[in-house]
Amino acid sequence: MITLDLLCARFTRLRLEDLQGWIAEGHVRPERAGHELVFTELDVERVGLILELRDDMAVNDEALPVVLSLLDQLYDLRRRLREMGVTLDA
Repeated sequence: MITLDLLCARFTRLRLEDLQGWIAEGHVRPERAGHELVFTELDVERVGLILELRDDMAVNDEALPVVLSLLDQLYDLRRRLREMGVTLDA
């Protein structure tokens, strides 16, 4: 788990206002440790994905929830297939 300061240091293009919006929208779900937000490795990867979608792939704020939902469904399906013993070729 990492703190908000470390997360912002890891992603220099991350703006605090954007992160707060993503948390409010439920795209990122940090935990609370006292008065501080802490982020799991999954949260960190999610922030990186959102930044890549927004900055590198030009996914706008209106499309972001749709794209994230579709990716979540894809990852969930892959996880369930792995649990069933189905191997996926790259």
